[in-house]
Amino acid sequence: MSTSTKIGLDEFLKLPEADTTQYELDEGELLVTPSPTARHNEICYRIHRALWDFSLADQLGYVTGETDFLLSPDTVRRPDAAFITPAQLQRIDLDRSPLEGAPALAIEVISPGNDAQDILKKTHQYLDAGSELVWIVYPALKVVSVYSHTGTYEVSQGFLQAENLLPGFQLSLAEIFEQYLRK
Repeated sequence: MSTSTKIGLDEFLKLPEADTTQYELDEGELLVTPSPTARHNEICYRIHRALWDFSLADQLGYVTGETDFLLSPDTVRRPDAAFITPAQLQRIDLDRSPLEGAPALAIEVISPGNDAQDILKKTHQYLDAGSELVWIVYPALKVVSVYSHTGTYEVSQGFLQAENLLPGFQLSLAEIFEQYLRK
């Protein structure tokens, strides 16, 4: 669950960098999000590592995590992991924050405190800003919802793929969910 305050982009950009609080800007509303759990971070790391290893091997793009993206003049989102294509890399400055535009693939890992309406709104913000794919990862359900401009589907077994962005990439759901920290 996040808390919110209304501010502009200029004020958002002046928030202290040394502060460990995580912020997002949702259509002018400052959102303060709680720190993620170890389980959440482990799942993010597994997805990030698989994307990084695959994309690095063939220089298909750049993978980042917890990076701010300016989706519109009053919206800054921070996906848990993201893939940026080589074409996008030509247009952005990796030394600036937030990065301008949406990542080609945005990944959000759901935590117990996330609100379904907020996640759906964020998903549409990514797509409206230019993301080709959005993966919403539900650890408790061991399901990933895949959103694109052509529709939505769920993956509950087998492999996640991003054929248009990462031809040949496959990430086993077992690798994401089955092997992570046990309760």
